[in-house]
Amino acid sequence: MKLMIASDIHGSKYYCGKLMERWSAEAAGRLILLGDILYHGPRNDLPREYDPKSVLAALNGIRESICCVRGNCDSEVDQMVLEFPIMADSLLLFLEGRTVFATHGHIYNNETPPKIGRQDILLHGHTHVQAMEDTGKYIYINPGSVSLPKEGNENSYMVYEDGVFTIKNMEGEAIRELSIR
Repeated sequence: MKLMIASDIHGSKYYCGKLMERWSAEAAGRLILLGDILYHGPRNDLPREYDPKSVLAALNGIRESICCVRGNCDSEVDQMVLEFPIMADSLLLFLEGRTVFATHGHIYNNETPPKIGRQDILLHGHTHVQAMEDTGKYIYINPGSVSLPKEGNENSYMVYEDGVFTIKNMEGEAIRELSIR
């Protein structure tokens, strides 16, 4: 199954719209959201076209396809309006014989990793910086940010298909990829 993975929408109607366009174009089976969906947070500037109600309407429209973890800007109030679960701190995926520990990144990250094996994958957002690296202890992957990229990164999301993770810009152009086969 093809997966689409995104993080850090932060209430941007504009970039959520771009993400929904990419969702249609990618024709993925599931959209995995790594948190920070509606609120921009006190450390971030307002994203382009900040409109959390439009974001929740768009995401609720595909609720059956979404798997989500809670970000540091997500709250119980957000769960009241989103029609898919968002309050778990992590989720586990099993891909190509590997465990993928998916989380937002504010609890488990490269500084405080979960207990996973050498061939396993730590997948998180939070930093707004794209990453694909073998740390020597596990593989670390970050799709970057849909709406508020940092450190010169492009606005981005990621797809997983046939053993390959590919980070793409919001036009669907590949930025980098990693095979886990």
